[in-house]
Amino acid sequence: MNGSKLLVDTNIVLYFLQGDDEIARFFSDYDLAVSFITELELLSFGQISTEDDQLIRTFLQYVRIIDITPEIKTQTIEIRKESKLKLPDAIIAATATSQDLPFLTADTGFSKVKDPRIILYEL
Repeated sequence: MNGSKLLVDTNIVLYFLQGDDEIARFFSDYDLAVSFITELELLSFGQISTEDDQLIRTFLQYVRIIDITPEIKTQTIEIRKESKLKLPDAIIAATATSQDLPFLTADTGFSKVKDPRIILYEL
């Protein structure tokens, strides 16, 4: 990894773990981070196989997991008021904002957030 940092959304992690070559190439240029929300979402799928659970846990060992901070809380409130995003999504967007990280997602709902750090991935 080259030191450039990138926050990735849950859906992007899932595409990567399912073998999306384009995302894998994109990841090679970055040190990856996820919000604690993404960690929780990944680990709490109800119909997950033991193999997939291990794959997710291995992936999480190699990324930075960003926990909630007072700054993320403040940013979440502002983003949620302005964009009406669901709370978990607002927390993830606030994580990118507060950490000054580009954020890669395939969720078009994030287009409601006016932040140049948000990169929408199109399948």
